[in-house]
Amino acid sequence: MKLNSKIFLSGLLAGVITGSASANPVMDVYLGGMFAAGGSAVYQEDHSRAYAANSFGAIFGIDIPLLRVEAEYNHIMNDKFSTNNAMLNAYFKMLSTMIHPYVGVGVGSVFGGDVDYSHVKYDIKSSVAYQGMLGLTFDILAMPIKFDIEGRALYAPNFTEIGTAKPDLFQYDARLKLRYVF
Repeated sequence: MKLNSKIFLSGLLAGVITGSASANPVMDVYLGGMFAAGGSAVYQEDHSRAYAANSFGAIFGIDIPLLRVEAEYNHIMNDKFSTNNAMLNAYFKMLSTMIHPYVGVGVGSVFGGDVDYSHVKYDIKSSVAYQGMLGLTFDILAMPIKFDIEGRALYAPNFTEIGTAKPDLFQYDARLKLRYVF
């Protein structure tokens, strides 16, 4: 029984030291999904409106020791509006064994959907979007899975037209991501 315990502890220690189950220690290619909860604010010159919002999406990316690059799709929704966004993100992370703090930036587009503003529906036009992220990545031992906890702020100027006004969208949320490493 002592031999099995030593083998188990040796395997656990090796997993902690390497921090990843990936076969390629230099570059990981991954595919994943996400869910987020937070809030949205629609800003106009004369006033703004804030709403609770949820989003879900998919990600595909490449992870190297200090940098991660990914393509992201999100669908943001609440009872007042629904829209999509596609982003290209870059993350800068600290080297560690199992937990990797990171900061990220992204640029892309908000497109499709509509806004219910004073009981009138307005189409969302395609608009450039920017986002910033701050989070932690957790490596799951002995499995090709990584788990991210992230805070995000997304800004899309002039994302719709309401009469002569062109309000901005500000989305802030806490996101959970699950990534499968190939």
